[in-house]
Amino acid sequence: MKNLLTEVDILQEPHPQPFASKNLDVQFLKNFIANVVQKKKQPMIIFGANWCPDARLLEAVLQLPSVKQFLDGACSILNIDVGDYERNTELFKFFDVGIETGIPRVFILDLNGETLNMDSNDRMRTAREQSPQDIFDYFQDFIKVN
Repeated sequence: MKNLLTEVDILQEPHPQPFASKNLDVQFLKNFIANVVQKKKQPMIIFGANWCPDARLLEAVLQLPSVKQFLDGACSILNIDVGDYERNTELFKFFDVGIETGIPRVFILDLNGETLNMDSNDRMRTAREQSPQDIFDYFQDFIKVN
């Protein structure tokens, strides 16, 4: 049975801007994944940009108290800023060589560092067309809480 959002789960307005203008490399990404897995948590990598309304809405949902409580103990999130597709886009290829554009993209990994949601990593590109509960349900499908 999935957790439901409650009356305290109100989306923040304006939506947060979680993406810092930092250039990352594959080694940084690998280290993040290894460190999170070592802590027995699931890594979640989100590619996005602060100009993207779907990425900002996604972050607002992730900050809802019920969602945050669910995720905090089970996973660690790395937000990767793609800027105007001139920054960090080569890191898409770490997951799938066929990806070139389209954000936000969410990659949820298991405790072995394997991607669980390859077939639906682009689902949040339409976050504005989904309810906060639908977004929360998506994460509950892949994040395993102990």
